Amino acid sequence: MQRTLLAAIIAVVILSCSRHRETEFFTGRVDFPVQPNLGVKEAMAARVVPHQRQLEWQKLEMTAFIHFTINTFTDMEWGTGKESPGLFNPSSLDADQWVRVLSDAGMKMVIITAKHHDGFCLWPTKTTTHSVASSPWKDGKGDVIRELKDACDRHNMKFGVYLSPWDRNAACYGDSPAYNRFYMEQLTELLTWYGRVDEVWFDGANGEGPDGRRQEYDWQAYYDLIRKLQPDAVTAIMGEDVRWVGTESGYGRETEWSATVLAPGGTPESVAINEALGINAMSADLGSSSLLSRAEHLYWYPAEVDVSIRPGWFWHASEDSLVKDVEKLADIYLSSVGRNAVLLLNVPPDNRGLITDHDIRSLQGLKAWIDNLYSTDMLNGARPYGSGTSNLIDGDNSTSWSPRRKRVASFVPAIAATFNTAMLQEDISRGQRVEKFVIEALSGERWDTIASGTTIGYRRLVRFPEVKADEIRLTIVSSRATPHISTFALYNAD
Repeated sequence: MQRTLLAAIIAVVILSCSRHRETEFFTGRVDFPVQPNLGVKEAMAARVVPHQRQLEWQKLEMTAFIHFTINTFTDMEWGTGKESPGLFNPSSLDADQWVRVLSDAGMKMVIITAKHHDGFCLWPTKTTTHSVASSPWKDGKGDVIRELKDACDRHNMKFGVYLSPWDRNAACYGDSPAYNRFYMEQLTELLTWYGRVDEVWFDGANGEGPDGRRQEYDWQAYYDLIRKLQPDAVTAIMGEDVRWVGTESGYGRETEWSATVLAPGGTPESVAINEALGINAMSADLGSSSLLSRAEHLYWYPAEVDVSIRPGWFWHASEDSLVKDVEKLADIYLSSVGRNAVLLLNVPPDNRGLITDHDIRSLQGLKAWIDNLYSTDMLNGARPYGSGTSNLIDGDNSTSWSPRRKRVASFVPAIAATFNTAMLQEDISRGQRVEKFVIEALSGERWDTIASGTTIGYRRLVRFPEVKADEIRLTIVSSRATPHISTFALYNAD
């Protein structure tokens, strides 16, 4: 009798959660009640949604990294902090060229290494003499950050800063309170001198200071300062809004949850939560039902895939012949943007202060490939079958197919379609929900499965051998709640 009553109560709770009004969402985070049933957790997880700043960031799809500092002139990846500022002297620095090249390639934001681990600052900071103000470039009156920000404004490009917490030059590094004040002064300059900043990128490196001293970063104070000075900026990697995908290869996970149990940032609370779950940013699983069953919280914490167009992050003449070709960059695009992440592609200027022709050719080839990929949707003009399925092919991401029961959408193309790539998108403003989907093609009287996958999120691209079909069928096999699919498209890409 007691077991029957308990089962009935649990069923009522699950049903109640599943019937919550669609306006009842959890922005950024949800804390689960004590000892809830997994079904309750999944119903709540389905209603975790991004902050507006996270949603706008996700829509960028491709952004650019600029690694440029004293290392560009020493042929090193990590500087020691002992380099003379006199080495920094680009002869032809042209930030307009950087932004024009990156914009033409389809990038929507540029993030620059304002300070890397060596501590050299690309702006005339008041916090240290280890900066461009002590260099011969423009007689010490230059400001790389100002030139890049102005170029971004002229080309309608968003702008972000990378400010390494690890500083191998600062004498106070390792004296935690003193260095935290020093670091926040640098942050304040970058966030108040140049206008709008759209992303602040925190590297996770934390090396030793003088005499082996370890620096304890005051992450929460950093976040609070950014929210005060640039409330619309996302904080990335060791930040609260955007997580590192876990690899610098350019490839995201096949199953990529933006609604994840991984606690954001580097605060002691987040570290403790992740250690208790036995996970970190590199873990293969960050959002499965198995993990969900053990978690006390869920967060909207989408992935950023950072990768360099070259073997190294900074320019090296020896790598001019090793720039990634179009085929490799296209594969990275499919495995990052096409796996519910934002691609952050590093393109380092050379010691003249220019992006080289080697990099430009590869970027132009990538843009041509992307344009060709999306040039013709084989479902354009198709006849849809199923309630609401026309919303999948209307070209309007604000409309969705939201099937409560029969989750099958069929389409008859205007002409027999040949294709090898499928694109799916969820309306993530209403959460991420799909756990498994299948795509089938009808040729003659036979239905064949041509593609399947797990998560969708903001965008999912799936490649398969070329198919010619008279009818196409999409089935949502599993979803944590009513799915909201905004786009289904088919392309024939090279």
